[in-house]
Amino acid sequence: MRSGQAASRSDIARLTHVSASTAATRVEALIGLGFLHETGAGRSRGGTRPRRLELRTDAGTVAAADLGANHASLALFDLGGTLLSERLLPMDIAEGPERVLAWVVGQIREMSDAAPAPLAGLTVGVPGPVDFRAGRVVSPSRMPGWNGADVPGVAGALIDVPVLVENDANLMALGEFSAAPDGCEHLVFLKAGSGIGCGVIASGQLHRGARGAAGDISHAPVSDQQDVPCSCGRTGCLDAVASGAALARRLHAAGFDVHSTSGVVEIARNAEPVSARMFRDAGRATADVLATIVNFFNPDTLVLGGQLSQAEPYVANIRSTLYERCLPMAVEKLVIAPSRAGRLAGVIGGGRLMLEHLFDPRRVNALVS
Repeated sequence: MRSGQAASRSDIARLTHVSASTAATRVEALIGLGFLHETGAGRSRGGTRPRRLELRTDAGTVAAADLGANHASLALFDLGGTLLSERLLPMDIAEGPERVLAWVVGQIREMSDAAPAPLAGLTVGVPGPVDFRAGRVVSPSRMPGWNGADVPGVAGALIDVPVLVENDANLMALGEFSAAPDGCEHLVFLKAGSGIGCGVIASGQLHRGARGAAGDISHAPVSDQQDVPCSCGRTGCLDAVASGAALARRLHAAGFDVHSTSGVVEIARNAEPVSARMFRDAGRATADVLATIVNFFNPDTLVLGGQLSQAEPYVANIRSTLYERCLPMAVEKLVIAPSRAGRLAGVIGGGRLMLEHLFDPRRVNALVS
């Protein structure tokens, strides 16, 4: 029903290969639970016109919070994934999980109170590694006080709905995949902002790996930068060399009045020679790591997102280096594109993740049974 393949009881029976009576019994249970409703007569296939069924998109809402280092994007969606409202607000991730999540829940409550249906779930995206199954943040480099934080536990104690936590780049990859044109099955999303992250969609599904570390390229080594220390304790990591925070430090040391990634992007627009060289170097370093991913994974789409994707020298050198370092077969039909969803990519992905959770067949079967 959600995919649009079925619109009646007879469609469901035909597609699932169950009897008409079984399909009718299941549908009545789903109607009773508020998942489906009848909307009139459908198209006849030679007999009586079937009663048309649709998903009850107005039966509830889901919320998503995409947390950055200094801001948060918050959004509310109906059960069909349509955006109802959104906010972009300043926020300091360094205040720790208890204060930040209490603030997030407070904002979501305000948004939900103005919505036409009750809240059914909340997804929180964080700028650090996440063990999705355990619901915990794992050794984040720019989130002091968050190591081991049980985000569903902390937020769930404040709001009586299911809470999920996911890495922000993974949510952005899901959001971009939702906005991708038909035919896209394998997508890599590069989030280049204050930090650098990557999300991977394989055969239409988010690929997390064994513990959630898939796509975490922030601490991949850059071969010619072994003298650059990283917050993880090693040297030469991509995040320490090519992230927005790293460029801000280097530009400040070179005499520029810049302290944030947004300031870095503003300098890039002015095409100042010293800064342009730094952006080119950062783009090449990022592409060196991405080239391995493109050669190994062979995606059909590479999406460039985050604030640094607005810096032309950075993006241009990612493109040129990828074509230079990758196998011709791997890049012959590779689409390298800017983000379609923009700053909403993370919350769109968060909303989608929660909807998949709420409509998981095992969960629905448990309710129907």
